[in-house]
Amino acid sequence: MKIAQIAPLAESVPPKLYGGTERVVSYLTEELVRQGHDVTLFASGDSRTSAKLVRCTDMALRLNPAVKDQMPYTVMMLEEVRRRADEFDVLHFHIDYIHFPLVQDFRGRTVTTLHGRLDLPDLKPLFATFPGIPFVSISLDQRKALSCQVKWAGNVYHGIPEDLLPFHPTPEGGYLAFLGRISPEKRPDRAIDIATRAGLPLKIAAKIDATDREYWEGTVAPLVARHANVEFVGEIDERRKSDFLGNARALLFPIDWPEPFGLVSIEAMACGTPVIAFRSGSVPEIIDDGVTGFVVRHTDEAVEAVRRLPELDRRRVRSVFERRFTAERMARDYVTIYRGQRQDGVEAVRSRLVVGDGKPLQVAV
Repeated sequence: MKIAQIAPLAESVPPKLYGGTERVVSYLTEELVRQGHDVTLFASGDSRTSAKLVRCTDMALRLNPAVKDQMPYTVMMLEEVRRRADEFDVLHFHIDYIHFPLVQDFRGRTVTTLHGRLDLPDLKPLFATFPGIPFVSISLDQRKALSCQVKWAGNVYHGIPEDLLPFHPTPEGGYLAFLGRISPEKRPDRAIDIATRAGLPLKIAAKIDATDREYWEGTVAPLVARHANVEFVGEIDERRKSDFLGNARALLFPIDWPEPFGLVSIEAMACGTPVIAFRSGSVPEIIDDGVTGFVVRHTDEAVEAVRRLPELDRRRVRSVFERRFTAERMARDYVTIYRGQRQDGVEAVRSRLVVGDGKPLQVAV
């Protein structure tokens, strides 16, 4: 199949540092190429891919100090997508909703993966305005806020390359890990409390966006300064992630929002590292309680879960990852959806192209 992948321009594909969506787009793109598909990636110019790259900016916009507004560049990318749309069997969008008006005339050949939260009130009228666009959720929980308004083409859990993060049968660090982004909904303050009460070191590897700077300076940084067991590592790249996650006793995922997926959870599982996660959003779908980690309701349960970590088998954690969360499985799921959308699009065209005597016109497929 000829497939277009349209990625956000904020980060490169894959990102050099933090960037969950762009990382997933990279894993999907590379696996589709490996499986023999003809893939074109619309992304920033510093992206690295075995697909055909359409360079829509010189570099990732977040890392370009000259860029003050990212929207003009996204609009210019969409014009290039519109111009070339007829070249592809399927166009797969990963850029939220800005493309909705653009694809109305060929929406039957599109798939849009919704990577973010959908429970915000402003989104309901938006999705109601575009009822025919096919969407893919990344967890079933993500759908709840819009389940009656959206045309769901499928649900596809994220996956990562099976050989990306090696298995660590015995962690050497003896610490708990927090990996991701410093923000109120990710609750690094909870992670500090859990580790301190459990009597273990905590390493925090996370980026700090400008919008979360106040939360860092007013809440998290003072906690880090007050607790000798806590180390702030900063933002780490892919090369350091394996050791960081693999040598941890567990990943703490103490979220306080309806997390649509949580890529870091399966990254930890790939290393054999169990996850202690708060029951919110997709967590019960991703974490097998008592197998790949523990799903908890509050801090007391999280502290108790730390004490129960010896009950878990890191080899079994890795085997669950291999069965459920590889990029190969993710790509297969998407190809099934692509083929379904392509067939639906052909049937829709056939149903519209009818002459006066009721006989369908010939349509080349």
